[in-house]
Amino acid sequence: MTDLTTIGNSLNAALATPTANNNMLGQDDFLKLMITQFQNQDPTQPQDPTAFVTQMSQFSAVAGIQQMQASFSALAQQLSGAQVLQAATLVGREVMVPAGGATLAAGGTLGGGVAVKDGGTVVVKITDASGQLVRTLNLGAQPAGLAAFAWDGKDDRGAAAPAGAYKVSAEVWNGGKPQATDTLLAGKVSGVSVGAPGSAPVLQVDGVGTTTLDKVQQIM
Repeated sequence: MTDLTTIGNSLNAALATPTANNNMLGQDDFLKLMITQFQNQDPTQPQDPTAFVTQMSQFSAVAGIQQMQASFSALAQQLSGAQVLQAATLVGREVMVPAGGATLAAGGTLGGGVAVKDGGTVVVKITDASGQLVRTLNLGAQPAGLAAFAWDGKDDRGAAAPAGAYKVSAEVWNGGKPQATDTLLAGKVSGVSVGAPGSAPVLQVDGVGTTTLDKVQQIM
């Protein structure tokens, strides 16, 4: 029978190859230990290899997860690059994005849409920075979907509104009761910037401000 000294020498030889971290045992180290145990065990009282096999299964599972994470990371980088290219093609194009306000240029106009859930009479209200109502646009009865609107930049009296920031809100009247709903505003994309890793590219939309590519609802 092999004595303890021989077993110890065999274990030292099995672990002679350094791992990436000398303070930790890797999958190869455990495999060498298991083989060494089998080679030096007492044939009349063999050791139970269950613990080693369990540990090897855990190593395999961890290795598989690491490989999957690496694959997902590579895929995310590819998708991010594709999004940047897609965003770049929007420069100079007009898009519609969710927004509650925009900047009116001197003599300019504003356009957008209203999200109508169940249909009804749509009313768009435009207020200035102080909260004063400037213009009311009655779009009439609209079906469910996106109801487009356009503001010619004039107030309810027909006078040109001064350049500046304006808020846009909308209500859908159905059954005699108004219900607030989301508004979208249109503007031309003048620039694109890359956000944090894994995030959507950021678009600079004239008159509206910044928004992310995933917020674009319509390209015109």
